[in-house]
Amino acid sequence: MALKHFFVFAFVCDRYGITLNNVILAEDKHKPMYDERTEKYNVEFIAGGATQNSIKVAQWMLQVPGATSYMGGIGNDKYGEEMKKNSRLAGVNVQYYEDETTPTGTCSVCVVGGERSLVANLGAANCYKTEHLKRPENWALVEKAKYFYIAGFFLTVSPDSIQLVAEHVAANNKIFTIPLLSVSSSRMCRRKLSLKDPSLIN
Repeated sequence: MALKHFFVFAFVCDRYGITLNNVILAEDKHKPMYDERTEKYNVEFIAGGATQNSIKVAQWMLQVPGATSYMGGIGNDKYGEEMKKNSRLAGVNVQYYEDETTPTGTCSVCVVGGERSLVANLGAANCYKTEHLKRPENWALVEKAKYFYIAGFFLTVSPDSIQLVAEHVAANNKIFTIPLLSVSSSRMCRRKLSLKDPSLIN
């Protein structure tokens, strides 16, 4: 998940070596950009990431507060607080795992003219723990839900969490969806599963 910042100054793209119409993972040289933008410019915060965006759309369509729930990792910081506030305003029941040492993931959206570039710092989105999912109050949300959507990138973050949910879904005849858009993510997941139990891989 990531907080998204928007703004439209070309010189910032030049300063940080950002190519227009591109999507990259943040390098060390990009890290100062996030705080710089929030301190110097009027930015718009949006609780995002592919899965959270999908859940927010589902929530908007249902028009029933709390009809959807979302779990993921954030840091214990100002961006994490923005994430919680933004998601709850959208009506989503968010239950975040808060990592004490890793900052909340951020995605800087740079719009210049009609072109957009994304610089993603995954941060605490990479730190989700299965123990959080197993907490009684969180697992109760799993038991209550009928439909599940999990991001493809999460295959590399917490495959144990995915397996727990998938086993619950299979045992209770529920709907489970996961986009396998990233070949590298699916390959890494296959490797992890094969190490854990070779019978899981056909």
